Amino acid sequence: MSRIFSDLFAHRRLVRLLFSLAVVEVLVGAAFFVWPEASQAGPPGKALEIYFVDVEGGQATLFVTPEGQSLLIDTGWPGNGGRDADRIVAAAKQAGLSKIDFVLLTHYHVDHAGGVPQLLAKIPVGAFIDHGANREPGDRVTEQSWEDYQKLVSIQNVKRIIAKVGDSLPIEGIRAEVVSSDGTLLQKPLPGAGDKNPACSTTENRPADQTENARSLGTIITFGKVRILDLGDLTWDKEVELVCPINKLGSVDIFVVSHHGWLQSNSPALLAAITPRIAIMDNGADKGGSPSSWDTIRNSPRLEDLWQLHFSNEGGATHNSAGSFIANLAGPDAGNYLKLSVWADGNLEVYSSRTQSTKHYAPTR
Repeated sequence: MSRIFSDLFAHRRLVRLLFSLAVVEVLVGAAFFVWPEASQAGPPGKALEIYFVDVEGGQATLFVTPEGQSLLIDTGWPGNGGRDADRIVAAAKQAGLSKIDFVLLTHYHVDHAGGVPQLLAKIPVGAFIDHGANREPGDRVTEQSWEDYQKLVSIQNVKRIIAKVGDSLPIEGIRAEVVSSDGTLLQKPLPGAGDKNPACSTTENRPADQTENARSLGTIITFGKVRILDLGDLTWDKEVELVCPINKLGSVDIFVVSHHGWLQSNSPALLAAITPRIAIMDNGADKGGSPSSWDTIRNSPRLEDLWQLHFSNEGGATHNSAGSFIANLAGPDAGNYLKLSVWADGNLEVYSSRTQSTKHYAPTR
């Protein structure tokens, strides 16, 4: 009988030991298990992809919607052996495009519209969008860009759309609303805007600009919860009119920095009105990034990061972002680009082709 009890107690000790080991195994396994909701698979749904192509202080920004439609804002410079057109086409091919559906010309200055002939020689374009006729005929270089553009659109029978304030551009997958065109500005606040702008009283008043810059075709692009503002080279006087005394634009998530970050634009009133989370500046080494503009953008109350296509020589040691936020550092141009990915739920990512790294921004709305 004593042996039976001894065997029974031994059996119970063995059962307790096995149970304890099983509990430990479960706890260890749980420590390394990642629930599906917490996985790093990325945001759901396809992203709107935006390529900020380095055209050395001009502009060339390529939008590719989840539906596969494309919008290129401006074409960069002419000359340079077709450099800018080649870089745009390379971005298009990376995005899987064989044509560009829409090319929007903000205005006819050579750094924005001069690359049209070389671009059309390398990739088909479905339609052009512009603000109407050139308003700076006294500038021979600008007039030449305008004449070349008109001639090519006519010869190649490419569709041309003249955009007016209040228009929505016919691009599938995004809402692109025209807020400035040919010197005319949005008069009624957009949904969610309309508040009084306190920065108007402390922002300097400047005389009206007489160049094509003031005629810039500006858009607010909305994708899901995300709003992106691109005003081309719209000047200080027009910015103030657009957001004073009432903020007609409302806040945005992404600001494509106006006029390459030059001091002729980027007024305190504008930045106080739009309060972006991310700013991306398409400057060149020797064009754009004025210290006063850089400060205004950098000090915007919601700004998380200011990205630059180039280190700005004008900005020097004190008015440039950290190196990880600059696509092309000081020295020979390497043609590096920035790519912004936007998800409808508000997730954002910026990729630098120089560092081959990505920064993620979680939704805030």
